[in-house]
Amino acid sequence: MHRTVTVHRLGRRRYDEVHALQQRLQEARIAGRVGDLLLLVEHEPVITLGRAAKVGNVLHAREQLAARGVDLHETGRGGDVTYHGPGQLVGYPILDLSPERQDVRRYVRDLEELMIQLCADHGLHAERIDGLNGTWLRSEAMGDRKIGAVGVRISRWVTMHGFALNVATDLAHFALIVPCGIRDKGVTSLRLELDVPVTMESVMDACERHFERLFDATLVRAEGDPTIGPPIEEHADVDGPAAGAQPTGTAP
Repeated sequence: MHRTVTVHRLGRRRYDEVHALQQRLQEARIAGRVGDLLLLVEHEPVITLGRAAKVGNVLHAREQLAARGVDLHETGRGGDVTYHGPGQLVGYPILDLSPERQDVRRYVRDLEELMIQLCADHGLHAERIDGLNGTWLRSEAMGDRKIGAVGVRISRWVTMHGFALNVATDLAHFALIVPCGIRDKGVTSLRLELDVPVTMESVMDACERHFERLFDATLVRAEGDPTIGPPIEEHADVDGPAAGAQPTGTAP
């Protein structure tokens, strides 16, 4: 089924602000008050805790993080702990997967494939690792390095959260945590691997093209924040049955 998806480039935002926006949009999509959406954003420095997060994987106290200008935020996505910050492309699809895409594993793989293709655009061979979510670069010389993360929440087959690709991220901030709870693998970025500047604008342009192909969609770009529309008295419960939050990685 071909779909139309409205894409909003939100610029640089604090995580809690965009997380609240996602929650409102997911509820509105379930109620039929908005169509399918894709939010593209960079976050101010933040560590997010998924539903499976272990406290010990955050290596500094909240006060110490705040002193470094890093927020700490609990979230309803799957997965453990991760970092988001400037130079990282974060994508939040708000999609109704029904009727033909009601397959959580397929959805996660599509998000991983999106990042694999973005790496390929820059001459990098990214891939999946069995038993781990996200997108990875692998070599004998440098080992396994995670370049993209995925973590989703799906209610009534409407998605929120999504993917995060390190474009020119300050990788030193990942030392504040045990990323995804994985101690024996590293993290990387397009800029580090290529050793040349990569613009966020060009990566977002490519992201939109690949999203259209992977999700059989036409993207329509809109300015500003999405308009949710007036509230209604009765609507679907976003925490109801059908598909709950999935523990699928470390995107926001």
